[in-house]
Amino acid sequence: MKKIQWATGLALTIGMLTSPLFAAGVPKNLPYPQGTPTAKEIADQVYFVNHFYSVDNFSIKRKSKKVITVLLSRSEGKKPKSNTVERHLNNKYNDGVVKSQDIAIFRSGKLRGTGMLITDYVDDNKSQAYSIWLPALRKIRRFAQPAHDDAWGGTDFTFGDVTLRKPRHENHELLGTETFNSCLSAMELKKKNKYKKRIHSPDCDVKGKTVYKLKSTTKFSNWWYDHRISYIDTKSFGDYRTEYFKDGKKIKIIDRSWTSMNLEDPRGLWWKYWYGKNLITNHETMASIPVKVAEWNTNKKNKFWSEKTLRKIKR
Repeated sequence: MKKIQWATGLALTIGMLTSPLFAAGVPKNLPYPQGTPTAKEIADQVYFVNHFYSVDNFSIKRKSKKVITVLLSRSEGKKPKSNTVERHLNNKYNDGVVKSQDIAIFRSGKLRGTGMLITDYVDDNKSQAYSIWLPALRKIRRFAQPAHDDAWGGTDFTFGDVTLRKPRHENHELLGTETFNSCLSAMELKKKNKYKKRIHSPDCDVKGKTVYKLKSTTKFSNWWYDHRISYIDTKSFGDYRTEYFKDGKKIKIIDRSWTSMNLEDPRGLWWKYWYGKNLITNHETMASIPVKVAEWNTNKKNKFWSEKTLRKIKR
């Protein structure tokens, strides 16, 4: 599989999915379940929440150099490497072709000035389209969707974790309900670290929540994980924690700290932070989102989600 090295240091693996055709995807008007949902229905609800289908659009914008989402990545015993990023997701399409579009813009670090426009289609069998703004070349390159296991921005989060994995890519089994009895993890920094005051502390508000325990087994052969265990709020369907297993051993965790949008739909949530850790290498990543930068149902026009916006990015 050919590797294309970006001038900014971000590498994407260019490849098409080779899995067979599947059924239609999760609709944006997915109703809230009545009664106890099945395992597949829970997986669909989690996808609905993570893609913000309860709102027309969702953004984590840049208010200033300091009030912006911070993306920290750290190897064991090393100082964290940092990027700052803004992201804008739009679900307001009704043409029967485009399902959503997503813009991510890196504002600092090695990826500074790099932008991605991702287009997802109503046809669930159609691959996502990627347009990448490369600031060193001042050009846009268009790619087929990356491999699910490629690292998103050099982090512990894969493209599968962030955008590509859909309920149809796994078989789901409900293992029951239980009480979530721990705080969510967060990156620990030294007191003098310049990011110390800019990232969230461990979220302990989730302790005592009733959660579904969902086992999701990948359909991909020879994959980097065999199955995942997710702990999912029984009311909002926010997935607080996901544990990945390979050959019976836990190899990775992702924790997500959710907060409510205060909508009538309890599934209207947004993330305060993501925390990921590779349990084999102890490499860890945290994306911390200031409360002030999150907004939804704004009056942004659909034309904002375009390559024209990418070309306006300043390095």
